[in-house]
Amino acid sequence: MPNRLAGSTSPYLRQHADNPIDWQPWSSEAFAEARRREVPVLLSVGYAACHWCHVMAHESFSDPGVAALVNEHFVAVKVDREERPDVDAVYMEATQAITGQGGWPMTCFLTADGDPFHCGTYYPARPYGGMPSFTQLLGAVVTAWTEDGERVRTAARSITERLESVSRSLPAAGVDEETLAGAVAALTEDFDEHRGGFGGAPKFPPSAVLEFLLRHHERTGGSDALAMTEITAEAMARGGLFDQLAGGFARYSVDASWTVPHFEKMLYDNAQLLRVYAHLARLTGSELAARTTDMTAAFLLRDLRTPEGGFASALDADAAGEEGSTYVWSPAELAEVLGPEDGAWTAALLGVTDQGTFEHGRSTLQMPADPDDAGRWQAVRKSLLAARGRRPQPERDDKVVAAWNGLAATALIEASAALGRSEWLAAARRALALLLRVHVVDGRLRRTSRDGQVGDAPAVLEDHAALVDGLLALHQATGEARWLTEARALLDTTLDHFAEIGEDGAFTGRFWDTADDAESLVTRPREVTDGASPCGSSLLAGALLTASLLVEPESSSRYRELADAAVAAVGGLLTRHARFAGGWLGVAEAAAQGPLQVAVVAVDDAPGRDRLADTARRHAPGGSVVVAGEPDADGVPLLAERPLVDGAPAAYVCRGFVCDRPRTATDDLAAALSR
Repeated sequence: MPNRLAGSTSPYLRQHADNPIDWQPWSSEAFAEARRREVPVLLSVGYAACHWCHVMAHESFSDPGVAALVNEHFVAVKVDREERPDVDAVYMEATQAITGQGGWPMTCFLTADGDPFHCGTYYPARPYGGMPSFTQLLGAVVTAWTEDGERVRTAARSITERLESVSRSLPAAGVDEETLAGAVAALTEDFDEHRGGFGGAPKFPPSAVLEFLLRHHERTGGSDALAMTEITAEAMARGGLFDQLAGGFARYSVDASWTVPHFEKMLYDNAQLLRVYAHLARLTGSELAARTTDMTAAFLLRDLRTPEGGFASALDADAAGEEGSTYVWSPAELAEVLGPEDGAWTAALLGVTDQGTFEHGRSTLQMPADPDDAGRWQAVRKSLLAARGRRPQPERDDKVVAAWNGLAATALIEASAALGRSEWLAAARRALALLLRVHVVDGRLRRTSRDGQVGDAPAVLEDHAALVDGLLALHQATGEARWLTEARALLDTTLDHFAEIGEDGAFTGRFWDTADDAESLVTRPREVTDGASPCGSSLLAGALLTASLLVEPESSSRYRELADAAVAAVGGLLTRHARFAGGWLGVAEAAAQGPLQVAVVAVDDAPGRDRLADTARRHAPGGSVVVAGEPDADGVPLLAERPLVDGAPAAYVCRGFVCDRPRTATDDLAAALSR
């Protein structure tokens, strides 16, 4: 019989609906049942595209014997980490504190009060490599609970108390030119100059760090920052991390050379990388960067867009139970599809060898150099895509996450401006309109929806911040006041519920990841480091900085002060751990740049308006704001008191409290922005 997950809006939970384990979703009722039965809670956390989550589900969660043991001695709770990042963050911190490492699937044992007493990740069906089997672990926990339960509960409470006492903040420190130059120097020391990226295997796309390096280069002209970005971007785009046939990036590379990926494709990775490659193409004119931007945007719109206009969370790593099977090839398989001659040519082009770079003599597809015959490649690519389409396909996690859709919308808007693709702007507008229409309930944002139905989970800080950022980007791209109004309302709500206020009644410079009226967990999470995606706090600092440039002066100073305070509160992180502060560093670079404001004024459809606006968007450095519209347009403060020049369109360029003379010619504007 299906357990209590069958009605969930989470595809991950629905994957476990037919397990013989009597899973429950995270709820107060589950913990009340554990208290009534006097048994511990087995908490299992994962996500739909997680390969080892699938393995553990197949090996253990589908086993009737395991299920009987779990159902008798535990209350089993299953959590989608993408739907409840707050729950995941609390118990991931406990897992890392107890074991020294973390990951998914995450397996935790809790008291009925939610205190963790044992945590781990994947456990095999049989003992392996010094790891106990899952059933051995369950047995040991049952024995400890029944024979020494009071000591277990006391130890669990002490773990929670230690977690509560750990400071999640770093000493405040000023962030100046020396800080930013020091971050570049630190990144240079960690840089893999032969293969790109930072550190060794596994390698994750350093999206936020690359965005920072591009901004630093634009501001200072520093060649090291640009070189690190170009080398890494080319290595990722030419390696197995990138889908050479259909576009889109896998989550990370298991090796140091970007050859073999962990094959799931995540929305948040592709959104951030789309933005990086678009900015690199805008800045350098790189044909590879432009092509990668185009293919990544095509992947988002073709494979992740939902019927409602949002973007699904991920494509799975597995297809028909085999990891990567959709994407890898052998020379014989290429020859079967393309014929011997084209098969051999394609194998040489894409690094497909008899030995294979993956498993069972099959290879991921790489493109170390562009083909010598572009037409031949396009015909081959079309044939391979058709053949691949007949293979088993990865499942799609089709829930819409507010934060990741905000990231995707911002990236599409900025890529549209960089490469002149209006359809990307239209897709972003539709996604943001969906979030406002479906995810905002009674004035408050919720995190997920599926099939147009909003979920119950409240939004966390990253959801608010990424949506505000997307709305501000859409306001700039369209000049429409509506999006700025929506962004400001959400931004002020976010500050009301997420900002930490000290005993003196002043803002501390720090934000919580959950709202002040959200469900109370054993600890209140707050992440300050930027990982696979920027943390909510750095996203919000960036949104505050952008908003400060778009609103009237009386609100501008408040938003700017809050942004500066947030960056200063993590100043120690920027100087010590630049690899994990890419989002923060990008905000600090934009602040150091001014940031730049460009207001383009013209009467609707006036000759030259679009040319001036397009020039501004192509040449303004990262972190700038550009708005075009009629002078003194209602609800658009940046266009106030900026008249036409002799009746003609004009661009006003300002940095801080200083503005240049208005520019009416595109080449003059481009030169001003390049300076």
